[in-house]
Amino acid sequence: MIRAPVVSGQFYPDNKRDLERMIQNCISHRFGPKVQTKKTDEKVFGVICPHAGYEYSGPTACHSFNSVAFQNPELVIITGPNHFGVGQNVATMSNASWQTPLGNVLVDSELSEEISNVSKFIEIDNHSHSRDHSLEVQIPMLQYTFSKKFQIIPIILLSQNLEVAIDVGNSISEIAKKKKTLIIGSSDFTHYEENSFANLQDKALIEPILKMDVKEFYQVLHEKRVSACGYGAIASTMIACKNLGATRGELLSYTTSGDISGDKDSVVGYGAIKFV
Repeated sequence: MIRAPVVSGQFYPDNKRDLERMIQNCISHRFGPKVQTKKTDEKVFGVICPHAGYEYSGPTACHSFNSVAFQNPELVIITGPNHFGVGQNVATMSNASWQTPLGNVLVDSELSEEISNVSKFIEIDNHSHSRDHSLEVQIPMLQYTFSKKFQIIPIILLSQNLEVAIDVGNSISEIAKKKKTLIIGSSDFTHYEENSFANLQDKALIEPILKMDVKEFYQVLHEKRVSACGYGAIASTMIACKNLGATRGELLSYTTSGDISGDKDSVVGYGAIKFV
């Protein structure tokens, strides 16, 4: 099956030329990375990326993609939240490709089937992916960043508790050993709070991410009631990267929608983090 885009023309342009131009503008934006990272031997196991409209979160997201620009993975495993409650609690796909204005990206069906067997929670259910944007918005950025063909394993999370995150993270790290793999956790941070409060909330939640301490992460999340939508995706990515050898996270960029729009009364937070 072809998984057709559902937010093309809304979250990002619906034609190739305008989309490529917008991504370039995100890179050169005052909140973007501006220049491509110099080639390095540093191993980046995975990244956290926001998933709002490119106009708002694209410059921050480009920091994450810029940090892995020289890796050219064979496989990208992307986790993100299921905003619409469609389908299964945790789902990947099989026999599918994702269509964007930049072309189609194949799902690695063999490894998707394998990860569903390894995990207690991940099921094969293409319908679960039918409405959501959290994984979709990452794919054009990946296509723009990497010159070589890659395949994906998309994993969408309706259940995001600690038990699920541990299982999904452990399963991802097992599959990641099969190929040259990049892991992406797709999440925004605080939603619809005043800008300075959002900054405080997100700073508190980012600290345990950088320490790769998943239990403290969930503790802060619940105690402060931080409204990060993809917390399970962040935790799964953190766990998988730690299993594979990452020792710390590094905050590459943090902005809010208010930094872009100027409206600081009700903002969404965006963070770019790499695990090395």
